[in-house]
Amino acid sequence: MVAHAAAMETLSERAALMRESMQKTQSITDSMVAILGSFDHRLSALETAMRPTQLRTHSIRRAHENIDKTLKAAEAILNQFDRSRQAEAKILRGPHEDLESYLEAVDQLRSIVRFFSGNKGFKSSIMVVNQANNLLGKAISKLEEEFRQLLNAYSKPVEPDRLFDCLPNSMRPSAGSPRDGESNGKKQSEHQNKSLEPVVYQLPTLIPPRILPLLHDMTQQMIQAGHQLQIATIYRDARASAVEQTLRKLGVERLGKEDVQKMQWEVLEAKIGNWIHFMRIAVKLLFAGEKKVCDEIFEGHENLGEQCFAEVTANSVTMLLSFGEAIAKSKRSPEKLFVLLDMYEIMRELQTEIDIIFASKYCGEMREASLVLSKRLAQTAQETFGDFEEAVEKDATKTAVLDGTVHPLTSYVINYVKFLFDYHSTLQQLFKEFDDGDAEKQLASITTRIMQALQSNLDGKSKQYKDPALTQLFLMNNIHYIVRSVRRSEAKDLLGDDWVQIHRRVVQQHANQYKRIAWSKILQCLSIQGAQSGGSGSFGDGGSTAGVSRAMVKDRFKNFNMLFEEIHQRQSQWTVPDSELRESLRLAVAEVLLPAYRSFIRRFGPMIEGGKNPQKYIRYSPEDLERMLAEFFEGKTWNEPRR
Repeated sequence: MVAHAAAMETLSERAALMRESMQKTQSITDSMVAILGSFDHRLSALETAMRPTQLRTHSIRRAHENIDKTLKAAEAILNQFDRSRQAEAKILRGPHEDLESYLEAVDQLRSIVRFFSGNKGFKSSIMVVNQANNLLGKAISKLEEEFRQLLNAYSKPVEPDRLFDCLPNSMRPSAGSPRDGESNGKKQSEHQNKSLEPVVYQLPTLIPPRILPLLHDMTQQMIQAGHQLQIATIYRDARASAVEQTLRKLGVERLGKEDVQKMQWEVLEAKIGNWIHFMRIAVKLLFAGEKKVCDEIFEGHENLGEQCFAEVTANSVTMLLSFGEAIAKSKRSPEKLFVLLDMYEIMRELQTEIDIIFASKYCGEMREASLVLSKRLAQTAQETFGDFEEAVEKDATKTAVLDGTVHPLTSYVINYVKFLFDYHSTLQQLFKEFDDGDAEKQLASITTRIMQALQSNLDGKSKQYKDPALTQLFLMNNIHYIVRSVRRSEAKDLLGDDWVQIHRRVVQQHANQYKRIAWSKILQCLSIQGAQSGGSGSFGDGGSTAGVSRAMVKDRFKNFNMLFEEIHQRQSQWTVPDSELRESLRLAVAEVLLPAYRSFIRRFGPMIEGGKNPQKYIRYSPEDLERMLAEFFEGKTWNEPRR
């Protein structure tokens, strides 16, 4: 109990202490609240007192910032003035000494104009802009003159040798003549395709590479200044003159229809060959090189560049195409067909490149003129082809072929047809220009008609001979020449094996007719058909000589000798030019004549040999005849050595 009371007392004391402590804490808290409240009140008063000072400080800071900005603006303006003085100094020196520096000065002036145009608050900005623009105008004028001088200095005509060096090796003239670069008038690309050497064209350097960027930069500056018209005029005058002079040095002439009509064929043919070469050089080298130069100088302003290129090349293109037009419009003649085909070939070969180089809207007339020329050449070639067929059939040349050999017309027509096959693909293309049908069939048809026209004409010419045997020999020679030539050319595939076989038989028929006409009369001398009274047969029958008088035999020998000598003299002057056919014909005659003559001598020779002067009647041995037959068809002229 006592212990319990003590414990209670202790708890009571502790509780009193805690109350006391809590009272003190409350008192302290109240004091702190009072102090903080007082402090807050003082801070508010202080802040109120400080506010004017803060405002003044902020104004000062803003003033400093404005001063800095003003100083910087002034510095920038001063810097622009400094740049203006530098630019003015460079521009007054002119562009000739240091063009790159001059162009930089022009850029500086433009920058100054932009700067002051954007600083309207600066009172003198209008004046500065006007001064800078005036200086800029003078600068552009000087630049324009420098552009003219620089372009003219590097716009010289290109020497022909430099152009030839840009051609593929096989097309370079060996003796300084463009014609030497051609192969008998045929286009080079066709021959080139047959070799392993690649066709490489190297564009000529028309303006040095180091000059092109300067011309480009000058162009940019003048275009910015609105001087497009001046640039175009300067560029056209300089470059057009260079291109035209280059072509003239090469040999290009401006020729019209009247000029062409007056020329002899040999001269005209050479000029056409040269023109083909010139076209290739102009398109693949000169115009292509000019386009490249133009593209580089006017890079970024393609429209103006294309317009300038069109103006530079227009006259040169017209000059080149006018010659082609003159040929296409000139009077047609058979020999012109191949040069027309050559010209048509080169136009087709170059058409893709022409379309690319002259692709812009400003070059439309040039592209059109090129296509029109191709069509016109094709049309004239086709009409000439038709004229040739008619000319062959109606050829009335009085060229005398006394020896019955191949007529010049035959060799001309055959060479013409054979030469056509060098243009096989070109002719097919030409037929397709006007007809969607089978071009190969069309070519076969016209070739067949030409052959028929030739044979028809030869039939007429063969009737000029008084000797019908020579008529047959003439036809045999000419048809044989035709057949042999066809068999050895591409015409065989076109005309077909049947055509060849039919005409081989025609040759044989004429040979047989010749033998019959030329030798039937003399063979009758070796026959006693109807000579024996009451009998029939021949000297070769049964070995009998009954009823045959010595006088009859003598008469027959005399007639034989006379006829053979006459035939020998005449027919050894006739010609069978083909050695194989000549030997074949001699053999055919010998196979008929010699056995009959041997038999005649064997049976009736003894009747003469026993009399006076047997050699008067038996003038030739069979061996003599054989030797003399070997002289037939040699085109021999008597009293001259045998050919």
